[in-house]
Amino acid sequence: MIKAIVGANWGDEGKGKITDAFAQKADIVIRYQGGSNAGHTIVNHYGKFALHMLPSGVFSQSCTNIIGNGVALDIGKFIKEYNSVVDRDVPAPKVLVSDRAQIMMPYHILFDTYEEERLAGREFGSTRSGIAPFYSDKFAKIGFQVCELFGSESELLTKIKNVIEIKNVLLQNLYHKPLLVAEELFEQMMEYKKMITPFAADTFAFLQDAIKADKEILLEGQLGALKDPDFGIYPFTTSSSTLAGYGSVGAGVPPYAIKEIVAVTKAYSSAVGAGAFVSEIFGEEADEMRRRGGDGGEYGATTGRPRRMGWFDVVASKFGCKAQGATSAAFTVIDALGYLDKIPVCVAYEVDGKITTDFPAPTQLYRAKPVLEVLDGWKEDVRGITNYSELPKKCRDYIEFIEQRIDTPITIISNGPKREDMIIK
Repeated sequence: MIKAIVGANWGDEGKGKITDAFAQKADIVIRYQGGSNAGHTIVNHYGKFALHMLPSGVFSQSCTNIIGNGVALDIGKFIKEYNSVVDRDVPAPKVLVSDRAQIMMPYHILFDTYEEERLAGREFGSTRSGIAPFYSDKFAKIGFQVCELFGSESELLTKIKNVIEIKNVLLQNLYHKPLLVAEELFEQMMEYKKMITPFAADTFAFLQDAIKADKEILLEGQLGALKDPDFGIYPFTTSSSTLAGYGSVGAGVPPYAIKEIVAVTKAYSSAVGAGAFVSEIFGEEADEMRRRGGDGGEYGATTGRPRRMGWFDVVASKFGCKAQGATSAAFTVIDALGYLDKIPVCVAYEVDGKITTDFPAPTQLYRAKPVLEVLDGWKEDVRGITNYSELPKKCRDYIEFIEQRIDTPITIISNGPKREDMIIK
């Protein structure tokens, strides 16, 4: 049976912790899209980790971790991260990398950086991890799959020469930067080959056998529904689909095998990067929530940038759950709100003088204003509580208020950063 754990919002919802917890009983965890541009923060008995390329099942010894064909594979960062986990006394995890995964090339990161510099004040807020140039090349059919490292070396060199003809035109005439050298890139690819050889595998065949054997499989999403290039706040999105439905493609599993979809959403809103954020708050109000939120403050796990903060957005979260096809929701970081006397919730948008509870297309979204409803706070520390009935009544009222409005059952409440800080409702 396959369960997908995905984000309902802008990312940073706490998917890593939920995946880490479920991975203790899973056979396989799969990263199926995105790259090193976002991180999943995990706190367990080994310590605190920010994973960027590794699936969040690497702390379970019974689990096989797969980097699927839909991932932007940065081989250098993958190996560095793998070694950093093992160096902290975590038993060496079993990791397989799809031989159909495409390789993040050094020039993808350069082009990402150069383009953000060129745009200056008009930039998209990229993490400069090479994601947009990578996926552009993938769908322009000038990318490199892992399996090509193990094919004809002469054919690989010829392809590199053909690709950098295009790249060098841009480097010379648009960015005015040093040109790429085919032989240098070929040598880098041969280094990548040495690094990835112990991990490369036909993960498609592996997963077909696992499904036939009724293994417990987790799909781990990166970012959230509002960063999806089709349904998100385009163009301030990522460049691969963040939806559970893409797991079928990015992992190589039948769509009908995905039986459960857990959409993860915070008890408040946070976002990194530019783009519409209707329920955003500012000043000291935002600073206080940022200090108390997350697992040590609300800062990007990849960039370290302060996250933008806001009240819980029912409109965006309901839309995100529907876009994900959520069968249930996980509600995270509820413990961060215990300091508030009153907690506003964005229950609708006002767009051009009209009230709506539907998440609008981006051209209208940027004109939306939040319609707030204020709930009572519970003014208590809820960490350490393991039974839902033991939560303060006003905390349960808050959860149930949101559950009703996002039209998705909340079955998991996270009330702290550690794996065991979790309530099953």
